[in-house]
Amino acid sequence: MPLNPPAAAHPLTRDFSMTQTMLRIRDPEASLPFYERVLGMRLLDRFDFPAMKFSLYFVGYLAEGDAPPADPVARAAWTFRQRGAVELTHNWGTESDPAFAGYHAGNSDPRGFGHIGITVPDVHAACRWFEECGVDFVKRPDDGSMKGLAFIRDPDGYWIEVLSAEVSARLVTAGR
Repeated sequence: MPLNPPAAAHPLTRDFSMTQTMLRIRDPEASLPFYERVLGMRLLDRFDFPAMKFSLYFVGYLAEGDAPPADPVARAAWTFRQRGAVELTHNWGTESDPAFAGYHAGNSDPRGFGHIGITVPDVHAACRWFEECGVDFVKRPDDGSMKGLAFIRDPDGYWIEVLSAEVSARLVTAGR
C-alpha cells in the first residue's frame, strides 16, 4: 500500500520528537560498559520493574555541561525528552540462563531490524579505539564497496554503523 501523506504535516505533529530505540539485552553487566566506555554514551536513567522482572537503561550522548536533574520525576521526564537515546531492556534472569540463546539481532533470516548508527569525527580513529577494546567488527572502513564507514557489534550482536557525517553525505549523494 503506497504512502499517501497529506500536503503538509499536521500542526499536531510540530512538537513530536524521536527519542529512543529499544534493544533487548541479555546482560547489563556486559552491555552498559560497552555503551558507556566503548561508545562514550552516558547512563541517562534506569528504571526497575520488580513485579514484571525487567529493567530499562537509557543511554545516550549529552552536550558538554548537560546534566540530568537530581529530582527523580524531573530526571525521568528529562530522560524521555532526550533525542536519539538507546533504551536497553533487560529481562531479569537471561544473563544466567544457560538455555537462553540470545535475541534475534535482525541481520540474519528472517531479516528485520538492521542497525543503529553513531556519527564520529574520524571513523578510522574510532575503529582503532574499537580494536583496542576488542569490539567485534562486521565491516571495517576500507572493506567492501562503501568506503569510509564501519559496522561493529554490541555484546548482544546488534549492529552499530559508525560513520562520519561529511564522508557519508558524499557517499549517498555521489550517484544523484
